[in-house]
Amino acid sequence: MTSHPKKPRGTETFVTPSGSPKGASRGADISKSERAYEAIRLRIANGTYGSGYRLVIDQLASELDISPVPVREAIRRLEAEGYITFRRNVGAQVASVDMHEYAAVMEVLALLEAAATALAVPHLSLGDIEQARARNEYMRKSLAAFDPLAFTRANHEFHQVLYSRCPNSHLCGFIDREWRRLDAIRRSTFSFVPARAHDAVKEHDELLELIEAGTDLERVERFVRRHRLATAEALQRWHDKIASEERDHA
Repeated sequence: MTSHPKKPRGTETFVTPSGSPKGASRGADISKSERAYEAIRLRIANGTYGSGYRLVIDQLASELDISPVPVREAIRRLEAEGYITFRRNVGAQVASVDMHEYAAVMEVLALLEAAATALAVPHLSLGDIEQARARNEYMRKSLAAFDPLAFTRANHEFHQVLYSRCPNSHLCGFIDREWRRLDAIRRSTFSFVPARAHDAVKEHDELLELIEAGTDLERVERFVRRHRLATAEALQRWHDKIASEERDHA
């Protein structure tokens, strides 16, 4: 393992529950349109605005204490990113979640992240391992008062610490794009399958042990792939169960 000053790729600035940016670098400079965008996007992501929820521009402007113009700009941006759709005589609504696309993106990420993590292992420093372990400890402690959105973010950060050392920048670019697609679908996997969170934390412990033990890289890749696919499969079982219950009550 080596030592690097480089930060993991895709380091993000997150927002607080109120929709305001977290971090001094953006706070004072954020535009009203950006503030509206982040507030609305967060409410969609955390389920406050569910599928089909109607977005009333004047009401949002009043809540955010800004004029309707930046709210309208934010909604146009969210529409372009797939969060919102427009219906005739209805207006802006939160887009529905395509569960099949969600599962498909999860499967792609399982393959890509497994390969990238294996390639990254020889380049990981002790600091990287400790950073990943710290994120997993945060996840473990958060299980008691479970927040699916925060847990999903920490889960992404755990894996990002490991795969970001991958020397293949094209592979990392593919992973970043798939995460953006997953974000556009807008839901935390663990919102649907919270029981999977406990197993995910345990598997993270196992992954770190494999890396520290100098395990064969092919075995590391297989482990990460199975770990990621297990979450996708849990989601698929949940979706199939819901679909079956809906058919039974039809």
